[in-house]
Amino acid sequence: MRNAVRAAVVVGLAVGIGALVVTLMPAGGQAQTGAYRAPRAPGGHPDLNGIWQVVNTANYDIEPHVARPAMALREGPYGPLPAAPVLALGAVGAVPGGLGVVEGGEIPYKPEALKQRNENRAKWLELDPEIKCYLPGVPRATYMPFPFQIFQSDSAIFIAYEYAGGVRNVYLKDPGPAPIDTWMGQSVGRWEGETLVIEATGFNGQAWLDRAGNFTSTSLKVTERYTPTSPNHLMYEATIEDSETFTRPWKVSMPLYRRIEPNAQLMEFKCVEFVEELMYGQWRKNPLPQ
Repeated sequence: MRNAVRAAVVVGLAVGIGALVVTLMPAGGQAQTGAYRAPRAPGGHPDLNGIWQVVNTANYDIEPHVARPAMALREGPYGPLPAAPVLALGAVGAVPGGLGVVEGGEIPYKPEALKQRNENRAKWLELDPEIKCYLPGVPRATYMPFPFQIFQSDSAIFIAYEYAGGVRNVYLKDPGPAPIDTWMGQSVGRWEGETLVIEATGFNGQAWLDRAGNFTSTSLKVTERYTPTSPNHLMYEATIEDSETFTRPWKVSMPLYRRIEPNAQLMEFKCVEFVEELMYGQWRKNPLPQ
């Protein structure tokens, strides 16, 4: 009798769970696995309007890297130590570890370009354009530790970056080759279903990809893909093509997070005036002590 009661209870539980699963499944009878479909902007395309920001360490180094005492190092008696100019920064100047954002983990440099990357890294304090408040270029502007805002209408797309007041006007009709090479290049966009695709060319070859000395040349072409994956997330991918520097095209990818606080807005970080002393202080009539 006891075994019969136990069997009845088990059967009842199974039926109840089955009914619950059927109730939760959509009317088609299959679990919900379709891709996310974003709200529509004017013109019928996915609405990407908003303030976005990354949460990663790619601006330090887009390749996988361990934590280290500083970007600028010198040899110590028992291992690397922070270089003298950054020693007083202590933990503030240290580099957090990161898993990297490069597909496959390693950038496919040509041998001579790899030597240049290593020299850049060794001379970070002298050479990194970020230190001098130069515009960050593409794709670095996306994963600097500052938010950026996408403005989208049915006829125009504009991206404003908090860092250095950088901007990009994304042409939706190709105007032809860029008239001059610039830090941020020329951007031409198109839609592929739910994805905004932007092809950027016309770069001056002076921007770095991160603080670790990774760099490109004037031959750079960046193909970006912005795909909504939820109401507050975009998946960002950028394919890097530069035959002067790399043996093949390669890709970085990362999620972008919407800033959702009620007062979210871009603040000003026009840093040119912040580096005037660094760049021109030596020419004061009475230079300040170093």
